[in-house]
Amino acid sequence: MNYDRYYTCDLVNGEGVRVTLFVTGCQHACEGCYNPATWDRKAGRPFTDAAREELLAHCAHHDGLSLSGGDPLHPANRADILELCRLFKARYPGKNIWLWTGYQYEEVAELDIMRFVDVVIDGKYRRDLPTVQPWRGSDNQRLIRLRGE
Repeated sequence: MNYDRYYTCDLVNGEGVRVTLFVTGCQHACEGCYNPATWDRKAGRPFTDAAREELLAHCAHHDGLSLSGGDPLHPANRADILELCRLFKARYPGKNIWLWTGYQYEEVAELDIMRFVDVVIDGKYRRDLPTVQPWRGSDNQRLIRLRGE
């Protein structure tokens, strides 16, 4: 898996103060996407064990981890995202994971990754459906709380 960047003090991508990882790789190619540079899964930098450990260390004093992109659930990203989520929850059991994906939740609900995710924002971005809903790019996207409040 490759990643484009991560923010170590993010107040925009989920509740509270978060660490947000932007992976590369997205098959949805939504018209008007704010991040088309992340579509190519070979773009960015390799998400090495060292990069993963550095990112996890930044989570120690924050409310949670947010996963965006690209699409964290791109088939090429799933194994590394699963391992990241597993390690995050083992290290920080009281913290939450938010994940943005272009897939509908029903398409990915059975993935092992979903055992660790607390909040999913699902659905392709639709420029023709603007929204005022927090944490969503378009009005068709749903915020689904899988666990927690």
